Amino acid sequence: GLSFAAEPLYSTFCRMTGFGGTTQVATQAPKTVLDRKVRVMFDANVAPRAPLKFRAVQPFVGLELGEKMMAYYEVTNTSSEPVRAMASYNVVPEKIGLYFKKIECFCFSQQQLKAGEYKKMPVRFVVSADLPKEVGTVTLSYAFFNADQLSAKKYGGNAPKVAGHEHHTD
Repeated sequence: GLSFAAEPLYSTFCRMTGFGGTTQVATQAPKTVLDRKVRVMFDANVAPRAPLKFRAVQPFVGLELGEKMMAYYEVTNTSSEPVRAMASYNVVPEKIGLYFKKIECFCFSQQQLKAGEYKKMPVRFVVSADLPKEVGTVTLSYAFFNADQLSAKKYGGNAPKVAGHEHHTD
């Protein structure tokens, strides 16, 4: 019973504290924008043998603290069959997870990609004005993986268990 509850509890702990670079979720941007700027770098990865091509449209953006920003990632299913995939994410340095707030993100749900399908996906975010002064650069990193056991079995690897997300076992 304890191991069953451990994963959701750990996930909740990470979301609340920003531990391990876990970002926060916001419904809107703060009202205050500061003159202080930060650079947000974008990183894109694909789990081994997942039949996906994934990249950030631009390598970085510069923004003022408290400023709402939108960036885009692109994903393509390189196989001849449909694939269900999902992106996990984090930010580095890890200690700033509390200050990085995502308003909209493709990582909140599974992506169903038809054979050869291409999608351009937005992420809207804001970096809190409370960001520690010694931090001038933040990296937002995503990794796409097979989101169901069928895709994992066909293309290799495992479909990771992600708290709060349903996994299909077709």
